[in-house]
Amino acid sequence: ANLPSGEPRAAPTMFRGLSTLARLTPAALAAPAVALCDEKSARGALADLIDKSEARRGDGTSLGPTMVRLAWHSAGTFCAKSGTGGSDGGRMKYCPESAWGANAGLADVRAVVEKVAQDHGLSRADAYTLAGVVAVAHMGGPEVPWAAGRSDAADGSTSPPDGRLPDADKGSLGGTVAHLRAIFYRMGFDDRDIVALSGAHALGRCHEEASGYWGPWTFAETTFSNEYFRLLLAETWTLKTTHNGRKWKGPDQFEDSSGKLMMLPSDVALLWDKTFRAYVILYSKDEEQFFKDFSRAFGKLLALGTKQNAGGGGGPLDGLRKLFGL
Repeated sequence: ANLPSGEPRAAPTMFRGLSTLARLTPAALAAPAVALCDEKSARGALADLIDKSEARRGDGTSLGPTMVRLAWHSAGTFCAKSGTGGSDGGRMKYCPESAWGANAGLADVRAVVEKVAQDHGLSRADAYTLAGVVAVAHMGGPEVPWAAGRSDAADGSTSPPDGRLPDADKGSLGGTVAHLRAIFYRMGFDDRDIVALSGAHALGRCHEEASGYWGPWTFAETTFSNEYFRLLLAETWTLKTTHNGRKWKGPDQFEDSSGKLMMLPSDVALLWDKTFRAYVILYSKDEEQFFKDFSRAFGKLLALGTKQNAGGGGGPLDGLRKLFGL
């Protein structure tokens, strides 16, 4: 599944540009990719990729939602107990992570984001996460706290085991709710974070060739908003039985009365559970609060698994760790 925040609507970006990194990261400790990175130009290049893809496709879609998914999946493997997984390493480039079913359909976006990393002096791992940050803001969402400093693994030998990313369905709504809590609690999130991060489903769509599921969650696939939560509550969601006049042969998913929008079992599970549902109602009524909570939770997610700098810290990622209590 794509998983994928008042205060001012856009939380302040914590670190911008080479000059900030140079002040915060001792030159003797900085990896070359960090020391040479030009974050401002990298952000511009990533935004340009989104705009060009939207113009080229001409169907209202773009690379933006897939960039959010890339960032999410590059970080969402973290285990707080073992300290393994997370965004450091950029290991999705290699097997086994590149071959996981949860990462199907991400090869093309990885390639273009890696090119931005090469051109602008970022590590691959930094580029994967920065792409999601840029995409959220570029599609109308909040600024998400982010800092450079991740390193790149040479291969996939340190990848965590498969199964750490959330599944869309565990056979029952109760089982799916328990699965969501197990996945997110493992990373250090709570129920409010789970619902806030699920709001990324305002973006993009499912593709049969990648996940078996079909369709968008909203009619505005490239606009970050609280529309996902509004639709969850406003529409009547029934099991999909047909598609384009034929019997639906894919996995169980839900559709609205028009058959044009979909929800995964993991989405409907947010309505089924009393605690989750309370946050769905909150975010459906208060987009500013959703943006605030999403910004905090997504920023925390992208910082998971990053290493402390040698000699006791002091680098930009340490600023994020202190902010999120990591």
